[in-house]
Amino acid sequence: MMNDIFSVEKRIAIITGGMGQLGTQYAKTLLGHNAKVAVFDININKKNNYFVSQMNNRCLKLYRVDITKKSSIAQALIKTVKDLGKPSILINNAALDVAPALRSEASSAFEDYPERIWNKTLQVNLTGMFLACQVVGGYMAKNNGGSIINISSIYGNISPDQRIYKYRAKKGKPFFKPVSYAATKAGVINLSRYLATYWADKKVRVNTLSLGGVFNNQDKEFLREYARRVPMARMAKEFEYNGAILFLASDASSYMTGSNIIIDGGFTAW
Repeated sequence: MMNDIFSVEKRIAIITGGMGQLGTQYAKTLLGHNAKVAVFDININKKNNYFVSQMNNRCLKLYRVDITKKSSIAQALIKTVKDLGKPSILINNAALDVAPALRSEASSAFEDYPERIWNKTLQVNLTGMFLACQVVGGYMAKNNGGSIINISSIYGNISPDQRIYKYRAKKGKPFFKPVSYAATKAGVINLSRYLATYWADKKVRVNTLSLGGVFNNQDKEFLREYARRVPMARMAKEFEYNGAILFLASDASSYMTGSNIIIDGGFTAW
């Protein structure tokens, strides 16, 4: 049957940054399709209602992992294999970003952007992904392959439209979408291409998913300014990327590697 190509039943998935808004959605989707899920996150807490409700689910394991440390990832992988089995799906979702409602050094103008924040963002968004691919992807390459899904952003494909945030300056609270976010998310795309060719003969597929903005109770002015930039005139709902995750994780995308899927309501089409 055609719908069998989307099956991820009994497959083991690792999701970095799995406690976040979208990471939770990815976990929910895969668990709902009978996969087993290991969440790697530095913030394992009881504030996420979904994971609290799933604590007795034997197909779900939560591990406190610092993805900027290779040893931390390696130790969690050993536990995952022992608790759930051999992983064949890796979703590299962990990343640092700055919400428009926040004003901090991390949203400074380029000329004043702190080097230490640049380095920290690079460490998490790009080096962390590199290390996760080294450890988990390397394991897959030795164990009959799998699918790696690296999460990027529209701002890894095009420059952030700083005009969206100009309303903040009028209030005396200027905000700039950080240069470090754009630079690291662009790096994600070519990291995926590199690994797609490097591991092609090992049956490890590596693709990028570039996402547009997601609604998360942002202020009305930001929502209005963002919507004006999008042909579909809105931000994504948090569940609207789940179909792409299932597609890339399953055999439905068996001939796809090195690709970059952009889902953004048309943001990059203009």
